[in-house]
Amino acid sequence: MALRIGIVWVLLLFAACAPRVQEAGPARFSPALTDTHYLTADGLKLKVRRHVAANPAAVIVALHGFNDYRAAFDDAGRWWSENNITVYAYDQRGFGSAPMRGIWPGDERLVADAGTMIDLVRDRHPGLPIYLLGVSMGGAVALAAAAEDPPVAADGIILVAPAVWGWSSLNPVYRGALWLAAHTVPGNKMSGQGLGIVASDNLAMLRALGQDPLVIKQTRTDAVYGLVELMERAYQSAGHVKLPSLLLYGARDELIPKGPVDVVAAQLPPPRRTAIYSDGYHMLLRDLQAEIVWRDIAAWAQDPAAPLPSGYEKRDLRAGLQPLP
Repeated sequence: MALRIGIVWVLLLFAACAPRVQEAGPARFSPALTDTHYLTADGLKLKVRRHVAANPAAVIVALHGFNDYRAAFDDAGRWWSENNITVYAYDQRGFGSAPMRGIWPGDERLVADAGTMIDLVRDRHPGLPIYLLGVSMGGAVALAAAAEDPPVAADGIILVAPAVWGWSSLNPVYRGALWLAAHTVPGNKMSGQGLGIVASDNLAMLRALGQDPLVIKQTRTDAVYGLVELMERAYQSAGHVKLPSLLLYGARDELIPKGPVDVVAAQLPPPRRTAIYSDGYHMLLRDLQAEIVWRDIAAWAQDPAAPLPSGYEKRDLRAGLQPLP
């Protein structure tokens, strides 16, 4: 009897400390897009940053990574807009200037928001190809959205260092430790400092991020748990993607291991294109060699069958790191 009571108390403790997820409100509004905000069906106003091309040949909806926000695409967006591509970047729920900053929004809501944003952008730009681009966490959202039935109404997805390091790829010790932490101390925060991970070779950019108040520096344990759930969903979604894809990865990425990226790249249905940048880190769009990546994305967005200018395309992501001859 004492053991049974003890088990009940443990279960109640875990229930009381369950990972926190934002609760979406009822759909009370018609989603809308202005030049500065994205209004969701449940009434959230998510800030938008646009980079408008004078004569666009394509449009990109850009999804930022974990703890980042819309400004992640400022440099790339300006360059793309000067090269015939209009860009929309918005703060995803829980990040940047969005309400309930730091609280995990749930993968379903992130995926739904991306789909609605694509619809709104397509209404603004009839006749132009619309691509969903995701960086890191944003890449996981794009993967999941492209595997929906029906998929997000984009003409293709661009996956930049996609976050696909889910439960299947974590070793049992990490899995157990994260589950326990998320269910006992979900509100505890971690900074990631001292891990020795180099996210980019652009040190000036990294220092600026450290001073940017809209970049989250202290992450809740349950938000990390939610991210891993999303990454697992993305990992499992790869074989069910229903859109053309371009996957880009840096050979020096120290955040997302190459193993799960290999699996995702191999499972993506055709037409798929992949490239590895031998000097690329995790933050490919903001590395010192970022313009090489920007050019590849611009080329693919305007002609998905054209060669990538960098020459770093791979027939198989597991191949060597030399450009194709």
